[in-house]
Amino acid sequence: MDNKRAQKILDELKKMHPDAGCELNYGTPFELLVAVILSAQCTDKRVNEVTKDLFKKYNTPEQYATMTPAELEPLIHSCGFFHNKAVNIIGAAKGIVDRFGGEVPKTMAELTSLPGVGRKTASVVMTVAFDEPAMPVDTHVFRVSGRLGLSHGKNPEQVEKDLKDLYPPSDWNIVHHTLIFHGRYICKALRPNCSECTLTEYCPYFKENN
Repeated sequence: MDNKRAQKILDELKKMHPDAGCELNYGTPFELLVAVILSAQCTDKRVNEVTKDLFKKYNTPEQYATMTPAELEPLIHSCGFFHNKAVNIIGAAKGIVDRFGGEVPKTMAELTSLPGVGRKTASVVMTVAFDEPAMPVDTHVFRVSGRLGLSHGKNPEQVEKDLKDLYPPSDWNIVHHTLIFHGRYICKALRPNCSECTLTEYCPYFKENN
């Protein structure tokens, strides 16, 4: 994939998804971090339902750092994997309080040093909360990048590298969000709506399956 072709794909993605952006509701970088941890294998809609009440009571790292998993689990139960998520949120909160003065750090190295914060979660916080150049690769980005031929990577790290090579850092945020929207609303996992897509002339997946 050359950069010129990649840019044409991005131009079409932006036309199809002019409102692409983070669909998680949050008010602070820490709230975003909690929401992203909760969103693993869970819909943003469900996370927003949970955090609507959760953040009214608990919204600072200091509050979460003093909680036990048993206290947090009932509040996030419907997001699934609630025990692991509770442990990760509390661990991250303690790390932020103990090592970063209660402020969510901005760098990949610092964020991924927090318990339960992987590269994808860190990348989302960096790009959404701090407008730092990052390329989070979730299941949608991974799938759509492969179908469009933007990357043939076999893991998220390779896809991240390929996308960063194709696009300048100033575009990483919009590339990430438009690929997510495309995967969520058009290029779905089981039944992609190719009839609604304006990228079929660039899409190896479409050409192979039609």
